[in-house]
Amino acid sequence: MTSMSSQTLTVEVWRGADDGHFETFDVARRDHQTVLDVVTEIQRQQDPSLSYRFACRVGVCGSCAMMVNGRARWTCRTHISSLDADTITIEPLANMPKIKDLAADMTGFIDKWGDAGAGFTSARTRHDSPAPVDTLSRARKRADAAIECINCGVCHASCDVVKWNDDYLGPAALNRAWSLVNDERHTEKTETLAAALGPGGCSNCHSQGNCMTACPIGLSPTRSIAGLKKMSLLAMVGITP
Repeated sequence: MTSMSSQTLTVEVWRGADDGHFETFDVARRDHQTVLDVVTEIQRQQDPSLSYRFACRVGVCGSCAMMVNGRARWTCRTHISSLDADTITIEPLANMPKIKDLAADMTGFIDKWGDAGAGFTSARTRHDSPAPVDTLSRARKRADAAIECINCGVCHASCDVVKWNDDYLGPAALNRAWSLVNDERHTEKTETLAAALGPGGCSNCHSQGNCMTACPIGLSPTRSIAGLKKMSLLAMVGITP
């Protein structure tokens, strides 16, 4: 006879805003079930007022990121079987204000990209031919290693320094800055580097690597931030990296 624990999941879901609470739901365990499947089942069959974000459902957009058992994850990629637990706790992303239920306010996270000088600028217009790019150059390889970030916020939610220091720009913003200072097409490298080295910049990073461990697509903001630190030191002595 199969035990009840193998048939049923107990799901603790955050409800409300920052002053909210956990609410308990029981959901049938199914083969190949993801955390996003569980959240969707609760919303469709038990409580239609449950708020959450998702889009592609196939691990491309990153919009379904939430805290699952205390860890930031893409819920569409996280299978229940991988958690090896009969009780699942689901919350909105950490280090961001809670809007409602499982939806976090990402405004501050996005604003920090601008604070890090992470807007691309070019001397060319749409009427010009594309800028030539040397795909084999050291700078281009460094930029390419950081450029695939899709702003899902998982690294930001996983960073202890972000939790402690409201002024810290965070791993995603600084990773973006690193890609830009290595992009030969970007015309404001000096400004971007200065922003990344400012009061909330890369010097605040403790190099714990939580962002690198958490990134669902295998990027290393830790490496990017280390690169910014090295670049700043070289710039102080007049060396172009």
